Amino acid sequence: MARVTTGRGRPTLNERAENLRELMDDPDCDPDRLRATLERFTLVNRLIAAWGTVYRTRVRPALATAPGPVRLLDIGCGGGDVLRGLVARARADGFDVTGVGIDPDERSLAVARAARPVPRIEYRLTDSTRLADSGERFDVTLSSHVMHHLTPAELCTVLEDSARLATRLALHSDIARSRLAYAAYAVGITPLAPGTLLRTDGLRSIRRSWTPTELAGLVPEGWLVERPAPFRILAVRNLAA
Repeated sequence: MARVTTGRGRPTLNERAENLRELMDDPDCDPDRLRATLERFTLVNRLIAAWGTVYRTRVRPALATAPGPVRLLDIGCGGGDVLRGLVARARADGFDVTGVGIDPDERSLAVARAARPVPRIEYRLTDSTRLADSGERFDVTLSSHVMHHLTPAELCTVLEDSARLATRLALHSDIARSRLAYAAYAVGITPLAPGTLLRTDGLRSIRRSWTPTELAGLVPEGWLVERPAPFRILAVRNLAA
C-alpha cells in the first residue's frame, strides 16, 4: 500500500501503512536498543495497554469456569511482561495457573528469559501454527501488540491458530489507529524513548495498526472486535460458549 501523506509530508493515518517496516523487525537492528525497548515495554504496557481491564472483564471470567488448574498462552510474547503480569493477577485471585510464552525471535526470548524468573512460566522458540499442530491446549490464548505486525492473511492464521489452541477464550490486544492516538503517543513516549526504539517503532506501529472497522471486516467467523479502553482494540473469541 502506498504511503498517504498530507501536503506537509505527515502521515494522514487514513489508510493502514502495511508496507512500513518497524526497526525491531529487522534482524540486523541494534541489539542494545532492541533489548532496551523490550525491557521498557514492561512500563509502556502498564501505562497504555489496558491489560488490567481486559483481565477483569475477559480473562478472569474465563478462568473462573475452569474446574482445576489453568494454562495461559502468550503468542508473540516478546519480553514476556504481559504474560508475567497476567499470571500474577490470576494467582492473586487464587487461580492455580501456569504460563507459556512463545515467540519466533530468539532475541525476544533472550530478554524474557533474562527477566526476573516467575515459577511455572516458560518461554519457547516456536510459532502458533506449529504449537497448534502439536495438539497442545490452553484455557486462554492471547497476544499483545502482535496484530499490527501481520498481513491480513497472517492475521487470520494467527487468530485461527489461537482458537485451535484455546479451550475457553482467545483474545488479541493492540492499539487502534487514529490521529489522536498518534499525536498522544508522540508526546507521551518521549521521556521513555532515549536509548530505545520506542518512539520510531511506536509511531510506525500506530500507522500499521487496524481501525475497529477494518479489523471487524477481517476476523474469521465467530470473532468479535471490541474497544476495551481509549486507543485500544481487542479481537475476542469465546470458545466455552
